[in-house]
Amino acid sequence: MTNKVQVPRISDAVAASLERRILEGSLKPGDRLSPERELAAEFGVSRPSLREAIQKLASKGMVQSKQGGGTYVTDSLNSTFFDPWRDMLGNHPNLREDMLEFRHMLEGQAAAWAAERATDADLLLLEQTFNALRDAFASDDTEKRSAADIAFHQAIGDAAHNALLGHMSAALLRLMHDNIRLNLGELKSIPAASSLLMRQHAAIFEAIRERKPQAARNAAETHIDFVRETLAQSLRSAARRETAERRLNTDFSPSTFS
Repeated sequence: MTNKVQVPRISDAVAASLERRILEGSLKPGDRLSPERELAAEFGVSRPSLREAIQKLASKGMVQSKQGGGTYVTDSLNSTFFDPWRDMLGNHPNLREDMLEFRHMLEGQAAAWAAERATDADLLLLEQTFNALRDAFASDDTEKRSAADIAFHQAIGDAAHNALLGHMSAALLRLMHDNIRLNLGELKSIPAASSLLMRQHAAIFEAIRERKPQAARNAAETHIDFVRETLAQSLRSAARRETAERRLNTDFSPSTFS
């Protein structure tokens, strides 16, 4: 008796291909899938087979169809990490130091792998995000700076070509969005901090572009260490100012002690 070869269903093959694009970051949370007619032509399948494939992904929570508005990639791969930690970070500000320590480890490895694995397309995107970051730092808009900073670091995570690291990086940067904005706001008050930050970003970018993994790792770790230490100093200064102001506003009149 011969064993029959199991031929994959067309819809399974299409679903696997779309799933791979989501895993590798070609399709990101919030992205809209191409119209049904275009996707069916791209994969060379019938529209019923394509619909079945999309339904398979929807059952996993990876895509969501909106009535009359197309089908979108969800953030299901990141939200299970993001949601509980967002609340924890809000309730326990000291976790910010732990987050920066974790970024030190994660982004050092991401930069090293990006230097080894980045394609020409990755390097082009990295250059675009670096130029956008430089333009943002030339402005005084903290929100614009933080968005550009996140995009640059995410481009490095994607260029590392490790699906788990890429999604972990995206979740962590999303989690730290408010804290990155706060960090940059705090650092703006420190003379020369902005120019130092840009030189650090430039060092990471150049090391990746020149295919120097160890230099890229060192540059990324140096950058996070600088942010950690400078922010710690800024927060200590802010705490001292608050203490001094409380002392200044204390009523030392005799009636206070009677």
